[in-house]
Amino acid sequence: MKKFLFLTTCCFCFEHIAVSTVHAQASAAHTPSDKKKDSRRQKKDAAKPRNRDEAIDVTERRKVSGTGMMVRHTVAQTVSSLSHSYIEMQSPTSTIESLIATLPGVVSTSEGPLTTSFSTIHIRGMGQAEIGMTFEGMPAANPFTYSTYTPSLVDSQNMGQVNVMQGSVDINSPTYNATGAEISATIRGPADHHHVYVAGSGGSYGTNKDFIRYDTGEIGHTGVYAFASGSYSRGDMWRGVGDIERWHVDSALTKKWARGSESKVIFGWTKASQGEWLYPSLANWKTYGMKYGLSDQYSPGATHYVGLNGKNTGAVYGTLKNHFSFGNGLSLDAQAYSVEFHGPYYYGATVPVKNGFVGAESYSSLDDYKNLPGYSSSSKTLTTAEVSNWYTLSSGLLLTGHWKHKFNTLSLTYWYSYAQEAAQMRFYPVSGSGQWSGNALTANGGIPVSEDNENGLQQLNSFSVDDKMSFLNGRLTLDGGIRMAMVNRQYTQDLPKLVGANYKTVKNVFVPAPQVLINYNFNRHHQIYVNGTTGYHLPASLSSQLASYSRTTGKAESAPLTDYKPEYMITEELGYRYSGLFMANVAGFHYNVTNHQVSAESYVAGSTSTITQLINAGGMEAFGVQAEIATHPWHHVSAYASGQYLRTKNGNNLAYSGDYLRTKGKEEVGAPRYSGSLGLTYNDGTWFGNFTLTYTGSQYATLMNDQRLPGYITANLGVGRNLPKIGHVTPKIKLNLVNMGDEHYLSSTYGYTAAATTQKGILGTTIKGSAPTYVIGSPFVAMGTISADF
Repeated sequence: MKKFLFLTTCCFCFEHIAVSTVHAQASAAHTPSDKKKDSRRQKKDAAKPRNRDEAIDVTERRKVSGTGMMVRHTVAQTVSSLSHSYIEMQSPTSTIESLIATLPGVVSTSEGPLTTSFSTIHIRGMGQAEIGMTFEGMPAANPFTYSTYTPSLVDSQNMGQVNVMQGSVDINSPTYNATGAEISATIRGPADHHHVYVAGSGGSYGTNKDFIRYDTGEIGHTGVYAFASGSYSRGDMWRGVGDIERWHVDSALTKKWARGSESKVIFGWTKASQGEWLYPSLANWKTYGMKYGLSDQYSPGATHYVGLNGKNTGAVYGTLKNHFSFGNGLSLDAQAYSVEFHGPYYYGATVPVKNGFVGAESYSSLDDYKNLPGYSSSSKTLTTAEVSNWYTLSSGLLLTGHWKHKFNTLSLTYWYSYAQEAAQMRFYPVSGSGQWSGNALTANGGIPVSEDNENGLQQLNSFSVDDKMSFLNGRLTLDGGIRMAMVNRQYTQDLPKLVGANYKTVKNVFVPAPQVLINYNFNRHHQIYVNGTTGYHLPASLSSQLASYSRTTGKAESAPLTDYKPEYMITEELGYRYSGLFMANVAGFHYNVTNHQVSAESYVAGSTSTITQLINAGGMEAFGVQAEIATHPWHHVSAYASGQYLRTKNGNNLAYSGDYLRTKGKEEVGAPRYSGSLGLTYNDGTWFGNFTLTYTGSQYATLMNDQRLPGYITANLGVGRNLPKIGHVTPKIKLNLVNMGDEHYLSSTYGYTAAATTQKGILGTTIKGSAPTYVIGSPFVAMGTISADF
């Protein structure tokens, strides 16, 4: 791949130098009449609209501060954004989650210099599953578990803008899990002119990334513009052993039909593989620290062996976006999309040789167990590779019509979504050398040993109406609307002796979500806004409707929700924005959540796979204040600061193990009271650099608040230089340092639990605790990049 990029760069260098020479010779041969023609042509060209890159530059100067760390918004909701000018200064392997860690209310960090798995994130105390994620207007999370695979969505070099809406959700957004926050991202569209960009990066832990993007410019005289890009990334797993590989493609095509009417086709593809990250308990962390990971040594029962743990993932998505303007204030947005994610994942696991279970059916022994690889008469269990083949597919149609008449704008939206998933688990015996292949384990005459053989299906119809009125020459706007979702979701768990409600369950849900937004502009510099919004979150994953069954006991390892209701959130915000000598946004907020759902995740005994138990924690309340401020460049220097104070309180005692835990009044998991960041950027057109410092306060990892994650501080630095042009080639070099102080820290909680220590229930029951598991933050990483524009 590197040889290919090098040869490509050389070819384009020679091509453009040759073209430049020909043009120079042609210019020297021009006659006076040619010069007059050129003069007329130049005047004509000067009258043409500037190209898109120039327009973007002007727009950013006007609407962006902190050199891309803060973008001006006027909507009556709290929104924070990062523009491409900031994103391109960061590490080329950055993900959406790692980029937005500087924004107020966001608790998110990187797991390492390169990762292909989903990340953990919190916004205002709301967990990953409660945060909506859209990419170019299409839902970008797993439609059933709500996990986000952002490394599969877009290369950071192609990100246009990333937005975080804290506390509310766009009424027209195609999400059904966004209780009170939404992340949206856009892609950099095709350039107006022919353009090639290549980059090669390398750094710590054998990490490298090769990237190439080609913009066609206008194709013929059709008004069609397109781009396509491809990248290859590779790195070592920085803790433990194993490696990571990622292949990715982004592409887009645009066509302007008439003034105000445009169509876009966007396509992406990803193939990735990596070893499994292991998530330590606090005891594991104290013992192993930053070295906690997979092992390169195999022995019978060694489920942490690298050959038994990994993720082979992929994604394919495509969308057709249309905006049509019909005049007289009428317009229509129409979008069709399809998003597919797939595995498999595989883990190290042990399976009983005798007296085990498949679903609820017992077996006396595995079929032909004496001839299985790795079998020993002295062992009651067999070491296996647990392979989970899975996929999710989400397709839909989103239609929004607008009618603007005088001071009133009416919008009507219809969204139809069809989603399905399937997962099938199989166990493969491991030989004495740690290799696995061949046939999966069976019992009782050929029944595959499995704990998961699920199928999910979901259909959603959502309608929304929104009416926005503008008064006092646009200084005062009143906006009211409601969206209504009707959802049918069904699951089957096709395992032996599961019948009735244990085999199949169907749920139907209707959720109304109204909102009111009020905005007043004192003048073009000062704005105040207030809103009351609602959001909902459908219960996540199979565990919300069906139980999972242990292969060792045949008993349920997780229980479905006894009261299947969507989580519902009501939020009030009061905010102030200033845009003048600098930009600032301050917002106070309060929210109430009913049927608050917490996903407790723990490792299955004798395995590196996890089991999820969804907990309805009842009510939860929070209040807080967040602030964001950024300066315009002064002597090429701009500054940024953000912060949040958050106080949460659970409203109910938790029903648990036939008793109640005293969780009322406790703080919410994953919700630090204090968080904030500082940023400093320099850019004089030749040299550029960005420094960020992020603080995250301590946060609880259990509903009983008996174990917490310590607070931490991290700092990142990116510096670079635009090198002198070589013909038409503009080279650039860049160095990124992540976690400059090499802080050894736990960044977030991976698996929450109700309690870490033994508790006495309200009714007197002794309830055994279980240890939460944590995510280890990225170590110090240095990444160097050399790139060139043609």
